[in-house]
Amino acid sequence: MKKKVPVPAVIIFILIVIAAMLTWFIPGGQYVDDEFRPVDSIPQTWQVFTAFYNGFVNQAGIIVFILCVGAAFWVINATRAIDTGIRTFLDQTARLESFPLLRRMGVNNLVIASVMVLFSLFGAVFGMSEETIAFTALIIPLALSMGYDSITGVCMVYVAAHVGFAGAFLNPFTVGIAQDLSGLPIFSGMGYRLICWALLTTGTIFFVLRYAHKVKRDPKASPMWEEDASRKATLKAGVDLAAEPAFSGAKTPWAAWIAFSLVLAALTGFSIMYPSTGIALGTKNLEVPGLLPVLAFLYAAGGLRALARKNKAEAPARLIRHFVLFTVVFLLVGVLGYNWYMGEIAGLFLALGILSGIATGYKANTIAGKLTEGARDILGAALIVGLAAGIVEILEQGRIMDRILFAMARGLDNAGRPGSLQVMYMIQTAINMLIPSASAKAAMTMPIMAPFSDLVGVSRQATVLAFQFGDGFTNMITPISGVLMAVLGVARIPYTRWVRWIWRFILVLIVAGSLLLIPTLFIW
Repeated sequence: MKKKVPVPAVIIFILIVIAAMLTWFIPGGQYVDDEFRPVDSIPQTWQVFTAFYNGFVNQAGIIVFILCVGAAFWVINATRAIDTGIRTFLDQTARLESFPLLRRMGVNNLVIASVMVLFSLFGAVFGMSEETIAFTALIIPLALSMGYDSITGVCMVYVAAHVGFAGAFLNPFTVGIAQDLSGLPIFSGMGYRLICWALLTTGTIFFVLRYAHKVKRDPKASPMWEEDASRKATLKAGVDLAAEPAFSGAKTPWAAWIAFSLVLAALTGFSIMYPSTGIALGTKNLEVPGLLPVLAFLYAAGGLRALARKNKAEAPARLIRHFVLFTVVFLLVGVLGYNWYMGEIAGLFLALGILSGIATGYKANTIAGKLTEGARDILGAALIVGLAAGIVEILEQGRIMDRILFAMARGLDNAGRPGSLQVMYMIQTAINMLIPSASAKAAMTMPIMAPFSDLVGVSRQATVLAFQFGDGFTNMITPISGVLMAVLGVARIPYTRWVRWIWRFILVLIVAGSLLLIPTLFIW
């Protein structure tokens, strides 16, 4: 009988018990005015059962933030606005085959690259992960119809999204939480993260294009060629990829106009209140007159265009995608110009969810129900954050946290700053094989890694980036990732065959992450 791998909650509770046991054997110690001093430890016993409560209280802000973001995206997913947008995008790129010049240049390459950039952005900005399961089922027939294999289809969606996830620059579930736990301004250091995302995404695209070209030239080069051959036989030439209408009717729903007008009224008011915006770029503060008025005008123009298009039934979906775009824009403006933090960003996403529901025509009770469903769906991840924080709580209450940090710092004295950073990266990579939940891992490791980085002279920004890379790359190979196993199930790719195919690329990504960490020793 095959043994099941313990779920993250079980693993973390075991670690809490181990942490409590350590308080009985490890001498205590504390840092006082940056100087380490031995003190008596306080052995922990029944506190293993109060650690969850204390951890939950300490991380309440992050937990509520996760619930708000999860609830908002549940509403957006329910409207199918993103789904129809992607399907329309695929339809438009497929039609490029009708142009001989583009066809000779390689339209298929353009399609693969465009889809991968799109999903990589979704991973980098919104932390797309579970959603790739549904899109995998949509993209695989496209890949097969173009003469490729199911592995190419998985790469176009799942691999692209998770490489973007690893190199994220706006992902609230990795960058946002890790920076908050590290005491850093939220989404700070975005410039270098953008460079990392661009390099990782570009490299992944070239890797997939090279493999896709090889498979198209020789289908037997694919590990899935026998299985895919029968699937290709069932596909007709020119698969209809047109987006399914999310709504019906000959007129634009009045609810969409109401949602659009509410946002426009709010932006108009903000434009009057804040005619000029100071944007913080590193150590510089750039005053930008008229930024909010210009953005309000662009929102109005884009929204009216979305609502006035010929296909009135698709107006709500177009408007919701417009909302998502400007949510990203105002998130950046709020963080860089108005010192927004977790509370403001959570409110922004909550407003996005409510407005998306209004635009769809949902009644108030329906919107509330969808938000509750979304919060319930992500509640497990939120609870894991509180539970993981209990590990740090036990170590701190037992007065051995600083002793562990002191021992780690002394053990890496000879490693220097580069060696210490690489060790932290490898630790995060190893932990991810056991706990693939990014939020749980951040809650468990960053309160330890952040102060440790101070001791060894490594910036906390570099430590957060090491966490990102360590969290992201091995998600695509660890068997305890529910998303990976679900994607492979949809694609009908055996796990062992997937591992034999992708392990070299994962190794390349891990090495690339190690190299991309080196410049952080000089720029942060």
